[in-house]
Amino acid sequence: MASMVSKLAVALALLPLVVSGVQAQGPSDRPANVANWKLANRFTAESLRPFTPSTSLSPTWINKTETFWYSWRDDNGLRFWKVDAKAKKKTPLFDSAQMAALLSELTHKPYDALTLPITTVTFDEKDANLLRFTLDNIRYEYDQEKATLKVAPEPPKGQAPTGNGPRNGQRRRQGAGAPPAAPTDPNDFRNFSPDKKGYVYSLNQNLYYVEVKEGKDEPPVQLTKDGERYYGFGSRQFGPEGEPQEQSKPQEQRVRANVTWSKDSKRFFVTRNDSRKVKELFLVNSLAEPRPTLLTYKYDMPGEPDVAQTELYVFEIGKKELKRVKVEKYKDQQLRNVHWQDTTSDSLRFVRRDRLQRNLELCELNLATEATTVLLTEKVENAYLEIQPVRYAKPGGDFLWFSERSGWGHYYLYSNDGKLKHAVTSGPYRAQEIVEVDADKQLFWFRGVGREAGENPYYQHLYRIGLDGKNLTLLDSGEADHTSSLSPNKSFAVDVYSRTDLAPHACVRDDNGKIVMELEETPLKRLMELGWRMPERFTVKAADGVNDLYGNLWKPTDFDPRKKYPIIANVYPGPQTESVTSGFSVAATNQRLAQLGFIVIQIGNRGGNPARSNAYHSYGYYNLRDYGLADKKAGIEQLAARFSWIDIDKVGIYGHSGGGFMTAAALMLPPYNDFFKVGVSSSGNHDNNVYNANWSEQHHGLKEVPVKDKDGKPTGETKFEIKVPTNAELAANLKGNLLLVHGDMDNNVHPAGTIRLVNALIKAGKRFDFMVMPGQAHGYGEMQPYFTQLLMEYFAEHLLGDYYRSGADLNRK
Repeated sequence: MASMVSKLAVALALLPLVVSGVQAQGPSDRPANVANWKLANRFTAESLRPFTPSTSLSPTWINKTETFWYSWRDDNGLRFWKVDAKAKKKTPLFDSAQMAALLSELTHKPYDALTLPITTVTFDEKDANLLRFTLDNIRYEYDQEKATLKVAPEPPKGQAPTGNGPRNGQRRRQGAGAPPAAPTDPNDFRNFSPDKKGYVYSLNQNLYYVEVKEGKDEPPVQLTKDGERYYGFGSRQFGPEGEPQEQSKPQEQRVRANVTWSKDSKRFFVTRNDSRKVKELFLVNSLAEPRPTLLTYKYDMPGEPDVAQTELYVFEIGKKELKRVKVEKYKDQQLRNVHWQDTTSDSLRFVRRDRLQRNLELCELNLATEATTVLLTEKVENAYLEIQPVRYAKPGGDFLWFSERSGWGHYYLYSNDGKLKHAVTSGPYRAQEIVEVDADKQLFWFRGVGREAGENPYYQHLYRIGLDGKNLTLLDSGEADHTSSLSPNKSFAVDVYSRTDLAPHACVRDDNGKIVMELEETPLKRLMELGWRMPERFTVKAADGVNDLYGNLWKPTDFDPRKKYPIIANVYPGPQTESVTSGFSVAATNQRLAQLGFIVIQIGNRGGNPARSNAYHSYGYYNLRDYGLADKKAGIEQLAARFSWIDIDKVGIYGHSGGGFMTAAALMLPPYNDFFKVGVSSSGNHDNNVYNANWSEQHHGLKEVPVKDKDGKPTGETKFEIKVPTNAELAANLKGNLLLVHGDMDNNVHPAGTIRLVNALIKAGKRFDFMVMPGQAHGYGEMQPYFTQLLMEYFAEHLLGDYYRSGADLNRK
């Protein structure tokens, strides 16, 4: 009888558990405090959007005056404002109700005064009363004095609209040396000389020059005849999201050539990349109809002997001849920052850097003699050399040069012939971006990070200093991340600042940094009424016990300090940036994930950001897999010691791209695979030996070694070697629960890296989860919401024991 009871008890235990009529989706011993999906789904980007006001402001200075305009959305709708900084006066840019009425009457479509979708506002340079803007892809002209509206006349072909300014809501951060803006008309193939007496274009990968006489085009002169696929001059070589265009067919139309004219219109230069020997990569688009298609594209891989080569050409109007100039020194060298440095075209300057990216020279090419003069050199060991464009105080004059030679990024003043005068900025902080230079007043404006004591070192500030390196002035004080826009005569700056835990503010400051006008503050009342909360900032020590690491922490809105919460780290190891955000954001996956019942953090690591010292940034050189994990672990342990509500036995980790690489390594590399229990790795570059050559060689480090013959004797030649440790090598060590996700059309991080890891895990007999995003590239596009849901369910399942799946009751708690 007892035996029968035992057998019955076992049988009953094996039956599905039913609670309140709902069959459980997992083990019967799951925790009672299941994931709070009702709360999490309150904080989707879509749910928050109606309650989210403007969080950024883009001031646009009007026609080189001290007046600017901007748009701002708050609880009262979208408004357009004009501000006279000198007079400290803020007025509506136009009467929104009147504008809505004029638009409705002109277009026969109703418009709401509170939500006018106006973009690209400009002002006529000759008549400041004429305001032009775009709405629904139509350009309008509004006479402010007469209050009349009409469709704007089309500008002459190839001419940019007069005025200035980004599209409504865009945040412009184009500093010195940024690439020149593309022509306003993308269909205009003509690259005109400054005097408009000639232009250049590309056809069938070859270059053509057309002289313009008395407003009429002369017959085109064909400058090259050897253009071919992967060895041409056309600018249209890439499609959407950087996907290479098919170039096997002849180019059927003329396209713009990326030539750069000298100011005197006597010459232009152009670079041409030769990728003919670069090997190909392949992706199969399984969703193509009626048959899957093959995408083929050139792709340089680390250490390969055949990589893209750069050639430099110069064209002289008088000779109507395009000539290649010999500027090669290093094997597989890279040319950067080719530029005219004077108003004349007698010489050309450029930076050449070796393939190791640890040696470079700034050179000048005399076009009459074709002699190359080295103006300055830089070299570094166990790190790569960062390059910024040369900035001249005035044409043909002294120039500013960026260098990390002191261990920190700073600017140095050189005479035009390459002789060092002195450091302009110096000290244990980073001067990272040139904003303006005034040669007459001998003043220099720049953005810097890490100088202000007691602040997060990633907060940006605007500074002014004399070109003699004296009288450094902070122009936007306050513990926050600042984006300041200087007025044309540099008497004022519009400062937009925020932190992860500080709502965005905008104000006008004078040339000493004093606030003279308050403009806007992002209202958060309606968001707070929903239960939305800001993250908290924290600081911990790196694993060395010395370096400070900075981070952000999200709690559930229904947080109870008496409970224990699993902790999840959202990671990106760098080296070009860390995952830790500095500025304000409303909608974030981290916040939504926390609502399920987690503590979610971002945390930095040594080797993760160039915005600090070169030693900090280069910590992972020659170790591009393992370098960041010790700091993540040490930081989380310090937080758990600090806060009793963190469950240190339930640690999750997730990240995308480099963060996906780090996530998988965390679950496979001892001793971290005992610490991290659950990981979601999306689009990870798990094998950087099949990732792009420039990034891997730059950040992991490349070695140049002698080539030896079969007898072991040096041949006099060299070759490049690199071997980045891969995650596949760690597969046998996998512990915990790992989800791998990748888009099968990813032409940035090729799926091969993830497939190789999958192969190694299977051979090692390891259990893991794998999801392919069909048709998706490095980002997941329309499948992103599906991935986010998948990520959240995975952590709920393996850290909370909640086996909820989409489609179940969202209202349960």
